[in-house]
Amino acid sequence: MGFKKLLASLGAGGASVETVLTEVNVVPGGVVQGEVRIQGGSVDQQIEGLSVGLQARVEVEGGDQETKQDIEFAKQRLGGAFTLLANEVHAVPFGLDIPWETPVTSIDGQQLRGMNIGVTTELEIARAVDSGDLDPINVHPLPAQQAILDAFIRLGFRFKSADMERGHIRGTRQKLPFYQEIEFYPPEQYRGLNQVELSFVADDREMDVVLEMDKKPGLFSESSDSFRAFKVGLNDFQGTDWSAYLNEWLSQVGSKRNWF
Repeated sequence: MGFKKLLASLGAGGASVETVLTEVNVVPGGVVQGEVRIQGGSVDQQIEGLSVGLQARVEVEGGDQETKQDIEFAKQRLGGAFTLLANEVHAVPFGLDIPWETPVTSIDGQQLRGMNIGVTTELEIARAVDSGDLDPINVHPLPAQQAILDAFIRLGFRFKSADMERGHIRGTRQKLPFYQEIEFYPPEQYRGLNQVELSFVADDREMDVVLEMDKKPGLFSESSDSFRAFKVGLNDFQGTDWSAYLNEWLSQVGSKRNWF
């Protein structure tokens, strides 16, 4: 983002701050690196704190309404208090860990619409907190996630949309207060199927892959035969034919429901 003016505690000579990301392309479990540059104003100022974090804009369902909410899901404090001299430039490098559950925002170079995730900068001056603009990052799939996505493409599924929803998927390792759903249109061979929704919930060893067919309103239900969750190791996923695996499950569910 560009330099943003902050109010000085004495009412004049405000500081300005800019966050520069070294590399905007990351993966879950990776690190986004950058530097926060604070430009002093015309007066000395006491900086009480500086931090960076990750923020996502998620959907929140309540009654018949759906709203958007900004949720900070990672935060790192950068040093302690210091005095920023007039006209001084103070640069603070950082490396911010990307949680393993972080939703992907880009697949095969295609930006997923509605996936607003980025780095926020927070500067505390004279007991006031000023948050900077969002600096977007591109979160690419892990190799194991890409293998599942590629399997859907090989079966003829087409990407429909993606969103992030506040809430938890029961029975998974989820720790963040929201999750991502990636929706696909089915090919003709799966007639009667409206769509398939895919969610990844990963940690540093493996991930839960959650699939739901013909999703109905409400929370995920493990008792529904259109719900499927299975585990995939992040380092041993190559030994499975995921296209065949997914096709077998889709065919079983479709046969039970006389969809195809």
